[in-house]
Amino acid sequence: MHNLLLSVHVLAAIVFLGGSAVATSLFPRYAPVTGTDGATPDRHHAVAAALHRITGTYGRLGLTVPVVGIVLATLQNRLGEIWITLAIVLTACAAALILTTIQPMQRQALATPDDERRLRTLSMLTGGYNVLWLTVVVLMIVRPGAA
Repeated sequence: MHNLLLSVHVLAAIVFLGGSAVATSLFPRYAPVTGTDGATPDRHHAVAAALHRITGTYGRLGLTVPVVGIVLATLQNRLGEIWITLAIVLTACAAALILTTIQPMQRQALATPDDERRLRTLSMLTGGYNVLWLTVVVLMIVRPGAA
């Protein structure tokens, strides 16, 4: 059972979290912006819309990763270890960031093209989202304070 849960945990992380990280990173490149003349240049609105859908869908499906991880940690009696607690906190921060800030900003950028300033902010938040996941991956590998 442990091997099955670990496999689901790792594969879901690769597919869903990796997919959401790529989609959020690519979105600002394709999001429509207002040009200097007030016109909206074509920046592949359809691609940006697809990346927005991937962000939301994979972001929600990525919630399976912490759920399976918590079940696995509970079965292994490791839930109280500091690296798992820290990974859970960082995962909650990443989930909150993508669901409450990144995806709504993407939706707004699709609905009303704006200057590139908002897209730079979105890019910065996306970088923070990806750093949170990078930190969680390092914690899963290094496991500081593991029993």
